[in-house]
Amino acid sequence: MKKYIDTGKKDTRSGFGAGLEELGKTNENVVALCADLIGSLKMDAFIANNPERFFQIGIAEANMMGIAAGLTIGGKIPFTGTFANFSTGRVYDQIRQSIAYSGKNVKICASHAGLTLGEDGATHQILEDIGLMKMLPGMTVINTCDYNQTKAATIAIADHEGPVYLRFGRPKVANFTQEDQKFEIGKAVMLQEGTDVTIVATGHLVWEALQAAESLHEQGISAEVINIHTIKPLDDEAILSSVKKTGSIVTAEEHNFLGGLGESVSRVLAKNLPTPQEFIATNDTFGESGTPDQLMEKYGLNAEAIHNAVIKVIKRK
Repeated sequence: MKKYIDTGKKDTRSGFGAGLEELGKTNENVVALCADLIGSLKMDAFIANNPERFFQIGIAEANMMGIAAGLTIGGKIPFTGTFANFSTGRVYDQIRQSIAYSGKNVKICASHAGLTLGEDGATHQILEDIGLMKMLPGMTVINTCDYNQTKAATIAIADHEGPVYLRFGRPKVANFTQEDQKFEIGKAVMLQEGTDVTIVATGHLVWEALQAAESLHEQGISAEVINIHTIKPLDDEAILSSVKKTGSIVTAEEHNFLGGLGESVSRVLAKNLPTPQEFIATNDTFGESGTPDQLMEKYGLNAEAIHNAVIKVIKRK
């Protein structure tokens, strides 16, 4: 069984900041906009090196989306930065009308997503954003798992023509993917091959899936673990190829089970290969205040929950 090493916990938002800093050096068309959250989005280095390519919009997120759409007309590649709740729910009309409808080349970069925002509570812990964004025609939706992957994704989306939603988080989490990785939009990453069950996970749940696979291995259960960093377009081929071999699947995400990765996978299976599936996700609920670890445990978004879901789904084969 392949072992993955946490090289040192880092927050994924810092991966975004590092990727944006790199783009500042390599792509003169990249500009950045922020809604009064420079420190939280780790945009400081980009701004220090490229002050003329940064626009502080203030607490006016809807205006930020409109300005970003306008900047694309002049050939710029705008990266907007604010919390995931404000990047989607607060500005959905502007994204739909000004960005998605006309296919503007805006990169909507959203930090502090999901329950792991922690103590800020339910009003900030958006668990519906993936659903909101994946339903927009032409919108690419990416949810990265660690610092290294977030940095690589940030750099990669600058070369993608069209609107992108890039989702990442606040807490320090395991950093285990390759530092020099090539990020391919829409291409799932096979992390662990197995024969008894498929676990497809996204974001912070990828590391938890790997931990679950280790505990399952100790019980003689061979789990295949796939990192789904791109939820739209989804890598249907990778999912179907895996479940043809394993005959069962568990999906894991830090998002409502309604509208998230799990439902996208269900659509693929229903159309092509109906397969027993269990969902690790929040159950149509808002979050609450607490530490990230407390919330992930309470809402069943951890390795133990994935392990138990695997035991359950295998019995349904």
